[in-house]
Amino acid sequence: MPIVDVEVVSASTEFNPQPSLAALASALGRVFSSAPGRTWVRLRVLPDGCYAENDAPVSAETLPVFVTVLQASPPQGVALQTQVEAVTQSVAAWLARSPEQVHVAYAPAASGRQAFGGKLV
Repeated sequence: MPIVDVEVVSASTEFNPQPSLAALASALGRVFSSAPGRTWVRLRVLPDGCYAENDAPVSAETLPVFVTVLQASPPQGVALQTQVEAVTQSVAAWLARSPEQVHVAYAPAASGRQAFGGKLV
């Protein structure tokens, strides 16, 4: 049940990624070894005018992508590092951006605090 939020800082107000978001969801599903329909991806676009870095100008070529991963029980240690690298590479390839621009955060384990259709999992 991974839920992945992708927030792309974009210079374009007409952000229409190619390939489709479904392609990214499928790639991430493979990263998480999810059954079909079990990895959910939400996309948000943040206009570059709503993003800044302290004491540094930001160019269109270096705009970041923020990814948050919610899993029932995230992996630990080496398995987490391996998954972070795979998520980073998948998102970077999907957007045709450098992996250095992709920043991944993991939410605390969702087990016991996430509900689907009113049922706590």
